[in-house]
Amino acid sequence: MNYVYVDWETMESFVNDVFRGYGIPAEDARICTDVLIESDRRGIESHGVNRFKPIYLDRIKAGIQKPITEFELVRQTDTTAVVDGHDGMGQVVGYRSMQLAINKAKKHGMGMVAVRNSTHYGIAGYYASMATEAGCIGITGTNARPSIAPTFGVENMLGTNPLTFGLPTDEDFPFLLDCATSITQRGKIEYYARLGKDTPAGMVIGRDGSALTDSESILIRLNDGSAALAPLGGIGDELAGYKGYGYATVVEILSAALQAGNYLKMLTGIHDGKKVPYHLGHFFIAIDTEAFMGLESFRKTAGDILRQLRAAQLAPGYDCIYTAGEKEHLVWLERKDKGVPVSEGVQKELIAVRDELKLYQYRFPFER
Repeated sequence: MNYVYVDWETMESFVNDVFRGYGIPAEDARICTDVLIESDRRGIESHGVNRFKPIYLDRIKAGIQKPITEFELVRQTDTTAVVDGHDGMGQVVGYRSMQLAINKAKKHGMGMVAVRNSTHYGIAGYYASMATEAGCIGITGTNARPSIAPTFGVENMLGTNPLTFGLPTDEDFPFLLDCATSITQRGKIEYYARLGKDTPAGMVIGRDGSALTDSESILIRLNDGSAALAPLGGIGDELAGYKGYGYATVVEILSAALQAGNYLKMLTGIHDGKKVPYHLGHFFIAIDTEAFMGLESFRKTAGDILRQLRAAQLAPGYDCIYTAGEKEHLVWLERKDKGVPVSEGVQKELIAVRDELKLYQYRFPFER
């Protein structure tokens, strides 16, 4: 695939200006931009500029997502809160909700915020990292459009439902486990489709139980319900797919039951054949390490554990053991002086958006 790198300053400024051009207030646009660009900093292209237009701009234009975010506190205690996002920008809802959880944790040791009526909030790891930067343990999850079939089923019922943990360490990066509870995620298949690549066999099943690989077809069939993602672990119980199914269900319940929100087939984004808001739910938990044996003690013990894991005996043919968050840190070290890698398909989208908003002060290195 032919990538062209765009320097970080230019891409951040452009994305911010586009968000503002679509009616998002200045401070909210800054938040949305930072969440989006952080994906590319970490090498998570499936949630970075690859999704800029189809997931955010197109949904605003379609009227199923609001550029101005109404952040309503439905109810609140010293350690908990319920928020209604009113179909605004998920990144803004997520940022403010995790900050609220952190503030509560700093006062009372722990804080949890449950959200309803939100939209796609980008990479879950962004919010867990907010907590680690504040010396807290961060936990977050979100439900999503039905994609995963329950174990022994073939119907898409659960979303890819990431269950994400951030833990502060004494290293240059936190322990950050940010992964879907499906064997893959819709964003990854969208990424494969953009590259014209097949989805590896075993990740997606059809209604007849067969493995599907055509990425473009899979995206269509996930929407019409004739295909489903396998849960983490795989199909059936031979490879313990019931574990991924179980964790996905935990996230679904925590993203809906605490806040009286929507769930399962209520999240398709389609009603009577028309596109409607997704009404997603999220949850955010912050735990202040100072409330236990202190931040420095926690960071050192966590770091010692990770270093011992990486020092374990290697399997033949491998030269390194990684811990969660390390690969993303290495990607950033490799990319920080190069910029954002932009594929050919996304290059065309960025030019089209630039021209639509008449942001002619931007000229990208991939333009001839």
